[in-house]
Amino acid sequence: MAVLDDVSLDVRPGEFVTLLGPSGCGKTTLLRQIAGLDEVDAGRISISGSDVTAMKAHLRPVHTVFQSYALFPHLSVFENVAFGLRIRGRPADEIQSRVSKVLSAVHLEGFDSRAPSEISGGQGQRVALARALVLEPDILLLDEPLAALDAQLRSAMRGELVLLQRLLGITFVLVTHDLEEAIECSSRIAVMRGGRIAQYAAPEEIFERPTSVYVAGLVGMENILEGRVMGRSATGTRVDLGFTEIEIPVAPSGPKVKIGLHGEHIAVAPDEGGLSGTLIDVRYLGEAIRCHIRVGEATLVANVSPRDPVRTGDRVSLVIPPTSWIPLSE
Repeated sequence: MAVLDDVSLDVRPGEFVTLLGPSGCGKTTLLRQIAGLDEVDAGRISISGSDVTAMKAHLRPVHTVFQSYALFPHLSVFENVAFGLRIRGRPADEIQSRVSKVLSAVHLEGFDSRAPSEISGGQGQRVALARALVLEPDILLLDEPLAALDAQLRSAMRGELVLLQRLLGITFVLVTHDLEEAIECSSRIAVMRGGRIAQYAAPEEIFERPTSVYVAGLVGMENILEGRVMGRSATGTRVDLGFTEIEIPVAPSGPKVKIGLHGEHIAVAPDEGGLSGTLIDVRYLGEAIRCHIRVGEATLVANVSPRDPVRTGDRVSLVIPPTSWIPLSE
């Protein structure tokens, strides 16, 4: 069985692209093929205008940072970072200059003589980044480099990754299954499913306007409904959801259509007629209150402000902007 199936990925110079998806979707295999660690059965890989499909991994202008960091325990921080330059036979003064510069870029000045066992996990991750960056690759490949860190440190390191990428202007390609990480870091996200790219777009587009039920589920869209197509015209498609009729700009062919709606796009107010329902469950989440609202035979999920006075059993009116309804393919 093919791990990747007809994948085409165009990454612009200086871009931060993330390959997002669950385990087994093909994202790490794609990264390894870019790195030259796995062979390509068909198609080609081009980097900076040159075809590198048949080029050995160590000759490609890319470097990879893995989840394990793989630091040499017997070498100091300085020597870990300098290792690749020494292998390439660079002169001592150039090594000193380039290592010092990159250690400064990752905020590790003064750590030169420390051993890997004497630094924290976050500092070790930065040493691994520095070791790759000192070789000045055209592309830096990141295979879930933050996965081993605790939640608080992982959040801090995401911000550092973004700032570092902007400072250096190097193309970054990140593999992760963490949606928050992908949205915070990326200029574009390639959502992968079954060896294919399901959607490739800016983080806002992926989150706000997923194109399929799969992507909608991955970004946590709370409401995915099935509607019956009532008619099509030059201006849009009329859809009956059972509890209301809506118009969407376009819909897949067929008598039925899947519709997505983010909970943040539903405003809840005291019942004043119109589209109304009953609060059947209210859950406090800290930054929001999640409301489960029974509307006809359907249940909608709305995320409202913690300051909104909502209680289980209340009758409420729902206000949903017409543009919030998103048609989804299977």
